[in-house]
Amino acid sequence: MKKNTSWLLGTVAAAILLVGCGKQESPQTQAAAKPVAITRIVVGLDDNFPPMGFRDKENKLVGFDIDLAREAAKRLGTEVEFKPIDWNAKEAELNGKRVDVLWNGLTITEQRKANIAFTTPYLENRQIVVVTAKSPIKSKADLVGKVVGLQDGSSAVEAVEKDGAAKSVKEIKKYGDNVAALMDLSTGRLDALVVDEVVGRYYLSKKPGEYVVLEDNFGTEEYGVGVRKDDGELLAKLQKTMDEMKKDGSAGRISTQWFGKDIVK
Repeated sequence: MKKNTSWLLGTVAAAILLVGCGKQESPQTQAAAKPVAITRIVVGLDDNFPPMGFRDKENKLVGFDIDLAREAAKRLGTEVEFKPIDWNAKEAELNGKRVDVLWNGLTITEQRKANIAFTTPYLENRQIVVVTAKSPIKSKADLVGKVVGLQDGSSAVEAVEKDGAAKSVKEIKKYGDNVAALMDLSTGRLDALVVDEVVGRYYLSKKPGEYVVLEDNFGTEEYGVGVRKDDGELLAKLQKTMDEMKKDGSAGRISTQWFGKDIVK
C-alpha cells in the first residue's frame, strides 16, 4: 500500500523555515539593540571667534565653547578633536561628516533647523552695532547710506537682512572674521560693524574708549550645539551632559572664567 507522507514533508519544511528565519533575524535584532559607542567627537569651529573659540599667543585653541566641549567630552568618556573650518561652509562640513558637531557660538535659527539638529539653548546673545567713539552714528536710523560690515556666514547676515536695514545702507561688506572687520572700522573703511554681543564686547574690552556700542540692536538670539539631523544618539547624550553641567554649576564656573559672571541660559 502506498503511504501518504505529504503531512510529514510539510511538517519538516515548516520546521526548516522557522529555524532559517530565526537564524536570519537574530543578528539583525542584536545589532539593532546594541548602540554604537561614541569614542571620539570632532568639533567644527571658527578659530578666530573670541571668546568662544580662538588661538592664544602660543597658538593653542582656547575659549568658552572650547572649555565647555572639553568638559562635556570628559564626562562622556570620549576623545575630542577641535577642527577649524570655513564657518561659511559649516553645514557642508557637518553633513559631509568631516566634523561631528558645530560648537562655536552657533545661533539657532529656523533656517538652520532645516539642516541641523540643535541642543536646547545654553547662551543668549544679541546682534549689536559697533561704531568708533568719534562716529556720528547714534542709532540704526543713522546707518542709511553707510558701509556696514559683518562676518560672512554669521547670524548677523540674516539679522540685518531680516530687519530690512540692508535696503537702506550703501553697502554690506562681508568678512572672513571679525578681527579684519574691526580693523577696517578703525581705519574708516567701515562705518559700523554688526556682531555677536559676546564677541564684540570681548574685543571692545581690549581697547577701552576706542569703540561704542549703540543702544539699538538687530535682535536677540540663542546659541546651541549643532549635530547632524540623523545623529540622534549623539544629540541625546550631549543634551543630557549639558543639562548636568548646568545643574551642578560647572557650566556657570566656566562662564565666570570667561565673562566675569554666569551667563549660561
